[in-house]
Amino acid sequence: MKNHKMYESDDKMISLIRDNYNILQSLGSFGISLGFGDKTVREVCEEQGVDTYTFLAVVNFTINGYREFEDADRLSIPTLLHYLKASHDYYIDFELPFIRKELLEALDEKDNLARLILKIYDEYAHSIINHMRYEEKMVFPYVEQLLDDSVSLNYDIDTFSKHHGQTSSKLRELKSIIIKYLPSDGLRNNKLTATLYDIYNCEDWLAQHADVEEEIFIPAIRKMEQRVRQSDVTVKISNMIKQSPDNSEALSDREKEVIVSLVQGMTNKEIADHLFISVNTVITHRRNIARKLQIHSPAGLTIYAIVNNLVDISSLNL
Repeated sequence: MKNHKMYESDDKMISLIRDNYNILQSLGSFGISLGFGDKTVREVCEEQGVDTYTFLAVVNFTINGYREFEDADRLSIPTLLHYLKASHDYYIDFELPFIRKELLEALDEKDNLARLILKIYDEYAHSIINHMRYEEKMVFPYVEQLLDDSVSLNYDIDTFSKHHGQTSSKLRELKSIIIKYLPSDGLRNNKLTATLYDIYNCEDWLAQHADVEEEIFIPAIRKMEQRVRQSDVTVKISNMIKQSPDNSEALSDREKEVIVSLVQGMTNKEIADHLFISVNTVITHRRNIARKLQIHSPAGLTIYAIVNNLVDISSLNL
């Protein structure tokens, strides 16, 4: 049952835990150690090097679904990265092995059905580990590059988002099989019940982890991409403005005409017809333009044309 209180920085940290004991694992993922007495959320976060706004955004979202973090500019990407990486470590190094150990103790390994249950669990664990390792190999390093104001041409957060999703179907299958088809009694039944409880908690945690990535992390990285790319474009424009004709090979009048035509959206054939030249000549001009300006994209040429007064921005369909 959800507690519909919206937690704020001046609330006591102990109050959050009393109301919602399941955030204890989140504290560990943020790197927050216990033993903070009656200090407020802000005091605990500041003392332990955690961004308060980001911590509360994740906590209020995971507890009650609050989306006050929609001011993504205030979210700390390093704090989110730490949280997600530590969550992976917890899941891979502790939670998965712990549940497997519980299953081994609760099942009769000589029973064929028990062996099949372990096989299902191992397949599930393998899929989760692969998913998390992909994030650690591709997504997290990419975000760290963004933090260094570097833009990757081969990857973006939407590539991750399109393939992002929960991988808990095998876990649901495992629960169903244990409940429906695995008879047991006495101590073994108690162990199975305890294991099932942990599997349910594990499933809830995985869904929560995926939601934080989808609803907080991915939107924040999209905004970060926009800022970094805008900054990159600004630098290029600045370089264009500062560029001295003496330091580069000047464009011919015909090459400028080709640029204007490209910016207006013409194809090579349309440019050739418009300027009464051959298509091969248009292609040659385009190669020379790219070589002289070191600009290869239509967007870059558009910026160049605007900055150098070759076209009026109001006349373009941007």
